[in-house]
Amino acid sequence: MTGLEFWTYFFLILTFGIYIFIAWRSRVKETKEFYVASQGVPTIANGAAVAADWMSAASFIGMAGMIAFLGSDGSVYLMGWTGGYVLLALLLAPYLRKWGKFTVPEFVGDRYNDTVRVVAAICAIVISFTYVVGQMTGGGVVFARFLGLDPQWAVVACAAVIFFYAVLGGMKGITYTQVAQYVVLITAYLIPAVAVSQHLGNFPIPQVTYGRILEELDGLRTDFGLHEFTDAFAGRAGGQLDVFLVTLSLMLGTAGLPHVIIRFYTTKTVRGARFSAFWALFFISLLYLTAPAVGAFTKLNLLQGAQGSTEDDLPAWIAPWQEAGSVELNTTGEITSVSNVPGEADLVVSNDILVLASPEISGLPAPIVGLMAAGGMAAALSTAAGLLLVISSAASHDIYFRMIAKEKASEARQMNVGRIAMAVAVVIAILAGLNPPAFVAQVVAFAFGLAASTFFPILMLGIFWKKANATGAAAGMLTGLIFSGGYMIYTLELFGTPANDHILGISPEGIGPIGALLNFVITIVISNLTRPPSEEVQEMVESIRYPAKQQLEAAGKE
Repeated sequence: MTGLEFWTYFFLILTFGIYIFIAWRSRVKETKEFYVASQGVPTIANGAAVAADWMSAASFIGMAGMIAFLGSDGSVYLMGWTGGYVLLALLLAPYLRKWGKFTVPEFVGDRYNDTVRVVAAICAIVISFTYVVGQMTGGGVVFARFLGLDPQWAVVACAAVIFFYAVLGGMKGITYTQVAQYVVLITAYLIPAVAVSQHLGNFPIPQVTYGRILEELDGLRTDFGLHEFTDAFAGRAGGQLDVFLVTLSLMLGTAGLPHVIIRFYTTKTVRGARFSAFWALFFISLLYLTAPAVGAFTKLNLLQGAQGSTEDDLPAWIAPWQEAGSVELNTTGEITSVSNVPGEADLVVSNDILVLASPEISGLPAPIVGLMAAGGMAAALSTAAGLLLVISSAASHDIYFRMIAKEKASEARQMNVGRIAMAVAVVIAILAGLNPPAFVAQVVAFAFGLAASTFFPILMLGIFWKKANATGAAAGMLTGLIFSGGYMIYTLELFGTPANDHILGISPEGIGPIGALLNFVITIVISNLTRPPSEEVQEMVESIRYPAKQQLEAAGKE
């Protein structure tokens, strides 16, 4: 066993042992514990769990890789994902927590009706499934490289671990497991970043060294036929319009993601829900403010190592990643071009490995490489577990319990149905993860686009416009889902169909805001043309927005 294999197994076994121990100690028997941890999670712990839930394989593995190849346009992920949390904290989380329900579909059902609840549950399952495919892909990359598994079996192994502790502990187990996973992933991300920063710029703060190397990186990228790292709107074919739309899609999607919103039901109070968002932003910022530097450092080291290399003297890191199926060498001579598109250059490197391979590319010691592998798995596992819980709750609580069993099913039966739904979702996600439609960060962005098109408008109107009704909400959500999902299928190579050109340069990651606009328009128009909600529902909406109204009226009468 090599030193790298030893440290990889050491960190993976240690961290997995911690996760499974926490899940076992937190195992639950009641649905309230399973779905919302009995609404007893402390604020700071919930913030760390939200951060871990949020910083998926897309953030840990994919984001810096996208920045490395897209250059400054990769900032759409940073701006969109963090900006969306501001919308969530100010406009949605406190009001949904005040409503006091388990799931987003449950809020939708109470606000509109059970038909809309079913539509919302279907949307939640589609969004979460799309998102979880990215996590399976990311976890498979880690297992394939660091455990030497065949890429297909690596995805299966990752899925098995996720399923085990998600089923065991429910939201309570997942929450405290995610606190531990946050500690692992942020440690694994920051230590290599600091080490590489010291190596490149003789200064241990990555953000400072990042500014110092940009000119050198721009020059190297030009030598390899790439656009300069700092060029605005050069990394996306759709230019400025697509950059704007992708950023907005990620923002609106963040505020509408079911697996993130459900986190704010686990706090003890409404105030705790708001402060959980603050702590989550703080914990997330530790990684997000470092990601541009990690992307730039890795790309600089990659290009410097590749410059002048031939098949006989390739950098040592290339061979193992080539065996894992993530690097493609298309020349027997000198490497003169580097890309992330298969078949396009002498050296093709997947976006999804740049962060994981960063310690090896930079020549860091084996323990740091092993720690990075553990961090990548922590990111993939933490988010996937939360997503599976959303799928479980939508299937068992919102569809089976409410619509099929008519609220007569026992808690044990509800939980069993939820676990079966998880198992089915895992199997389907494995099949999709074996042949993903895009890079990890892009697949996750598709989920955000779907959330922006479906949930964000309905939640906003449900809270802030008391005349929004069930007919309008159902039509709006279905319009957003069909429009955005259809455009993604149209522009992606899926199910054996060829990819079509982007309309007006709009990428499938950027279609969400247009779907959201259609959702808003359809819901408002149909709500105005049909019967308004009952007075009881309208008063309930007002009480959520103005919680002190009844108390003030009572005081005035006295």
